Amino acid sequence: MRIFKTILAFCALFVLFSLLNNSQGSIPPLGKFLNPFVGFWINGEALDHIDEVLDVKGLKEEVKVIWDERQVPHIFAENTYDVYFAQGFLTARHRLWQMEFQTHVAAGRVSELIGSKAIEFDKTQRRRGLLLGAEKALQKISEDSETQLILQAYANGVNTWIDMLTPVMLPLEYKLLNYEPETWSTLKTALLLKFMAWDLTGRNSEMDMNIIRSALGEDFVNQYYPDDTPRTDPIVPVAKPWHFDALVPELNPAAFEPQFVKDLRNAEPDRDNGSNNWAISGKKTASGFPILANDPHLGLKLPSIWYEIQLHTPDMNVYGVSLPGAPAVIIGFNENIAWGLTNAGSDVMDWFEIEFKDDSYSEYLYMDEWIDAELRVEEIRVLGGEVVLDTFAITRFGPLVYFGEHNLENDHPVGLAMRWSAHDPSNEMKAIRGMNLASDLESFFSALDQFDAPGQNFAVAARDGDIGIRHNGKYPLRGSNQGKFVRAGRDTTGEWREWIPRDQLPVISNPWRGFVSSANQNPVGKKYPYYMGWEYEDYERGSRINDRLKMMENIGFQEMQDLHMDNFNKGAQYILPFIIEQLEPASLTRDEIEILHDLEQWDYVSDPDERAAWVYKQWWLHLEQAIWNDELTLFGEVRELPTRSVTAELLLRKPNLIYYDDINTPETEDRKTIITSAFQQTVSDLTQGLGPYGDAWELGRARGTDINHLLKVKGLGRTGLLTGGGVGMVNATKKTHGPSWRMIVELGDSLKAKGIYPGGQSGNPGSVYYDNAVDDWVAGNYYKIYFLSTPVVQKDTNHLLTSLRNYQ
Repeated sequence: MRIFKTILAFCALFVLFSLLNNSQGSIPPLGKFLNPFVGFWINGEALDHIDEVLDVKGLKEEVKVIWDERQVPHIFAENTYDVYFAQGFLTARHRLWQMEFQTHVAAGRVSELIGSKAIEFDKTQRRRGLLLGAEKALQKISEDSETQLILQAYANGVNTWIDMLTPVMLPLEYKLLNYEPETWSTLKTALLLKFMAWDLTGRNSEMDMNIIRSALGEDFVNQYYPDDTPRTDPIVPVAKPWHFDALVPELNPAAFEPQFVKDLRNAEPDRDNGSNNWAISGKKTASGFPILANDPHLGLKLPSIWYEIQLHTPDMNVYGVSLPGAPAVIIGFNENIAWGLTNAGSDVMDWFEIEFKDDSYSEYLYMDEWIDAELRVEEIRVLGGEVVLDTFAITRFGPLVYFGEHNLENDHPVGLAMRWSAHDPSNEMKAIRGMNLASDLESFFSALDQFDAPGQNFAVAARDGDIGIRHNGKYPLRGSNQGKFVRAGRDTTGEWREWIPRDQLPVISNPWRGFVSSANQNPVGKKYPYYMGWEYEDYERGSRINDRLKMMENIGFQEMQDLHMDNFNKGAQYILPFIIEQLEPASLTRDEIEILHDLEQWDYVSDPDERAAWVYKQWWLHLEQAIWNDELTLFGEVRELPTRSVTAELLLRKPNLIYYDDINTPETEDRKTIITSAFQQTVSDLTQGLGPYGDAWELGRARGTDINHLLKVKGLGRTGLLTGGGVGMVNATKKTHGPSWRMIVELGDSLKAKGIYPGGQSGNPGSVYYDNAVDDWVAGNYYKIYFLSTPVVQKDTNHLLTSLRNYQ
């Protein structure tokens, strides 16, 4: 009996040991995870210690790093290789897991981490061709020795940090998911850049436009989905003449109806990925020096999307934010220029329906002949050991992303291929290096010639007084509305053959009004000879920025901060008084009359404590749905709605529009009816969701903002932040989206700069520097930026100095 008990005890111990040291489904090995010496506990301790001297293998010369009080590294190196090596090393020190996880997402390798539930995501991600584009980018980069050196130096720095990692130092997320970092490569950096390009250009409504045109007609599309939305104030003023001989595109392809319906909007990036930027002439500033401001609007996550840094060598001194996983500074400034980015919004993606010979997908029809497709076989490794093979065709129109569910009448299978400018060979890193080194407007714009994707509006201010903005990117030469619909990939019609010349892209320098700006709106007016797309941001943000800048004089930092935080809702100012007039007071309850009174008294400022702001937002959504959802619910999905400005103009100008009537009811609804019913439905829904009219209806409480962890792990993010602003406002903060970096730079004899992003330098949730800036970001505060010229700790600061020394 005693032996039996002993054996039983050993068996129990063995089972317990196995349970604690092996994953149980999605649960990490609890023994490792709970280990008091190397488990997650250690990630809650202060791991922010700065060493005075750090021996680092792989440097050519000693590198000095000044750490400011927010743990921003100011890197001073004696050569190009060392500065980017140190950037990779120090960025990995703070953000290694974030860097690597994002490359797994971009490459379609999530199944390796979380198992079979990610297989379909990984398949789609690989078919989209981000990895294909990254591979082509590396081929292009290999032609430029300096860019290749920069990427390799960065990768070497990251790998040196990885080699120095111990189980104690391993980031928390590796312990949660039970895996370890792999060797960093230049391909991973190229992938990250393509991932950013996808995030900013991977949206489209071509299938929706086909479906809407088929159901409601060409005239409906032309009238309610125009190229130029009402009241738009373009980036380049409409009065600018264009002095060049424009290329003439081929004739537009004939209308085409795809053989199958696919919702291309699934898993597409946020439609509000955009930004604000402006550059102001010294003629309008208090100091007499130009000022640049920028706030890119992206999904808000922890760790933060950006990493703040300064890079100094004998030939370069640049400060700004970098993309963790990529070298150099993406948005920032040097001694002579400052620059900021907004998303261009011009169309760089087309979808083509491809007809294949058979279900091998090895041949497709082109110019009445069957031509060979390149078959790419992807190995998707799944957590637990399974390997899934996915084969897809690559055509002259791009990779086949979606397979048709049914064959054509001739029994030939079809699919949708994606033509995307970011698939083409390019070297954006060469452009970014040139931007970091630029000394004036001319050299900066010259560097942009290498920047193909994503398309961006680059606003620039120079120390010599120049300001300018360029709508930059690689854009196909198209006829009007080409790319608005899915096309037939059967011949050359609609195929991308030429590009808009770089020297004919929209650009303006030193305009008479004393500023340039952009807010993702249409870059040009109707006089510009090229068609660039139609899905630009509505007029409100850009128009508000221009209105404010026109009125401002003696501009300083405070005025720029106030404009960044501007919560004025110009769309509400335009339409709200009218729809209030249309209400039928006799049909309103006492509570509805109280809410109506607050709407009438509202000043259109969407501050966090404003109830009327949230009521208006919901009322407008209900009103849009009442007008459009019945007609635009096609094939079981609500399709692309007309823009806010189009709908507002219809309400104001068209009292008898047939679309006010709900085709699903026996009654005939008119404008007054739907406005009133939308208001009453809004009050009902909000009362049900938030309770009686009161503080819970305030914008900051009812919507607020959440900054979630990348893995959406509860407790590792910041939720319920009391924010204002919203869609169509300069402060474009939403529930999980908003200004990811606010920066203001004044160039002059003594450069001054401020900035903030919603997070912190560290990716470690246990660090003080993980989310230390969030509350100040919510409040609209900014931090002083230290733009250093020497690696010397300044008096009256809490800065620290680290020497990175090479050892063999």
